[in-house]
Amino acid sequence: MSFLQEEMLSAYKKLVATRTRIEQGELPWSALAEHFTNDATFIDPAWGRVKGIDAIAEFMEESMAGLEGWTFPCEFIAVDGDKVISGWQNRLPGARPDGSPYQALGISVMIYAGNDKFSMEEDILNMRHVEALIIESGWLPGAGFNMPPENPPR
Repeated sequence: MSFLQEEMLSAYKKLVATRTRIEQGELPWSALAEHFTNDATFIDPAWGRVKGIDAIAEFMEESMAGLEGWTFPCEFIAVDGDKVISGWQNRLPGARPDGSPYQALGISVMIYAGNDKFSMEEDILNMRHVEALIIESGWLPGAGFNMPPENPPR
């Protein structure tokens, strides 16, 4: 199915607006699930693959618990066919002595399904880089933090 680029960008910007409200403490992380189809698939580099809107909502709550203060500012968006590709920063709280943020670039590849919904998202980032930033920054997880599964579903 063919979609207008403007429609796809609008849907993505709505998802980012929801994420911003979540980062500000106005909504729970599970609110992101509303931007996905009922049978959507979400693939995370640390947590693996989850399928279905209810599983995505649960995954969001479980994987983001204890990460208060982390933000994910968008840096670029590209559209190709039915795909929206975005680059964003995985930004930890605080800053280095020179004022620069502790952050690692992430990429999301999403498939647009129409009606402001996505049927798939795969996030790609260098988890070793994130681990090094955690050590460098001295960040400690908040209450309720969950480690990713040792053998996530791929």
